Amino acid sequence: MTLVGGTTMDAEEALAELYHQHYRGLLRLAALLLDDPSACEDVAQEAFIRVLGRLDRIRDPEVTLAYLRRTVVNLSRSTLRRRMVAARHDRSQPREVVSPEEAGHAAVQRAAIVQALQKLPRRQREAVVLRFYGDLTEAQTAEAMGVGVGSVKSSTSRGLATLGSHLEAIR
Repeated sequence: MTLVGGTTMDAEEALAELYHQHYRGLLRLAALLLDDPSACEDVAQEAFIRVLGRLDRIRDPEVTLAYLRRTVVNLSRSTLRRRMVAARHDRSQPREVVSPEEAGHAAVQRAAIVQALQKLPRRQREAVVLRFYGDLTEAQTAEAMGVGVGSVKSSTSRGLATLGSHLEAIR
């Protein structure tokens, strides 16, 4: 049994409650780490499926949320890794060169902050997104990323510096 909000619920009800409270936030987290809306939905849903399979081992709702965040980060990494491997082995025709007008139109459609985030190295992007968008502590961010607190501090610092220079270049 799991205690959530002062009442006792079974594990599946607790997970359903977590889903209602945190699905959109986890979806937004995936969206900041990935660039494909359908992949973001897949990642967020897969995180809940994986937690469902481990409900017998997870008792504390706060631990469950941390596990969900870490799963979203790891699944996003795996998705990006698979894309890179597929791109390296792509033997199809070269992609069309996008005209400057089309590129400009696409750039207008995206927010400047998302563009700048995408330019950051993976670890820096994850650290910045988890710390400031996810509003996690350094310890929670370290747990979600599977690294030490010192690594989170340095990745966040470097990420913010790089993000600032990217955003300055856009202005």
